[in-house]
Amino acid sequence: MTQNAFHFTDAQVEQIIEEGMIYMCACPAQVAQSIMVLRQLNAYQQNCLNEVSNDQQVHLRISQAAMAAHALMEECMEDVLRIEKWDRETLKMPECLRRRQLKEI
Repeated sequence: MTQNAFHFTDAQVEQIIEEGMIYMCACPAQVAQSIMVLRQLNAYQQNCLNEVSNDQQVHLRISQAAMAAHALMEECMEDVLRIEKWDRETLKMPECLRRRQLKEI
């Protein structure tokens, strides 16, 4: 699966992680981190598939599972951003959540 097929680019996922870190709101950042880990797992499996001495079935199956999980996590991220009313263009956390997080510090 290419980056073009993703709902979020790597830069967008990193932006969500950064927002979560700044405002100590770990849940969206954890979803974003899971997305990145699944992308890394798939990329690793793609490299393994290019090695002819490897068992292709094993690495293809891992890649398929990683991409299925990735699709679910991207859908989850879309839902979380919609529910929390994040700005989908800038991927900035909404002001009301920022204020709430800052009060707890």
